[in-house]
Amino acid sequence: MVTANPYRITAVCLGNICRSPMAEVVLQERIRQAGFSDLVQVDSAGTGDWHVGYPADERAQGELARSGYSPASAHKSRQINYTWMSELDLIVVMDSSNYTNVQEIINQSGHAPELIMFRSFDPDLAHLDAPHPDLDVPDPYYGTGDGFTVVLNMIERATDGLISQLPARLDQRTNS
Repeated sequence: MVTANPYRITAVCLGNICRSPMAEVVLQERIRQAGFSDLVQVDSAGTGDWHVGYPADERAQGELARSGYSPASAHKSRQINYTWMSELDLIVVMDSSNYTNVQEIINQSGHAPELIMFRSFDPDLAHLDAPHPDLDVPDPYYGTGDGFTVVLNMIERATDGLISQLPARLDQRTNS
């Protein structure tokens, strides 16, 4: 049973067909494994509109399946906009461009969900200030299949860092 007001995380990339759907699946699985499914809700979106309504890229789904995750087969791409901001607690973006675009959307909204580059949760990169190119999760869309493997590895490492911080984030939200 999900709480009435779950902690809401949205993963964001450019088109919402490669990186952010992969992050959504990994986050959901790791949150389930950590026992937080009732407290945390995860979704994803893109900053661009050209893939709205499309499923996740087949290569992304294949990489998820090869790595033991449920593929994002029910996924339909969406575009984030300022009306979402009042409902979100944390937005994790995949690259510096997404960071800049989402920061503008937040500024338009009058609300202030936390905005973090996803790889900032990687302990080896946490010292970098966003936006920073070393925090980028590269877009594998125009590359080869092994680019999806690299991206999934980055997402898993960042997810582990986020999951380690999740109890404190949930406590902070409860005590606010």
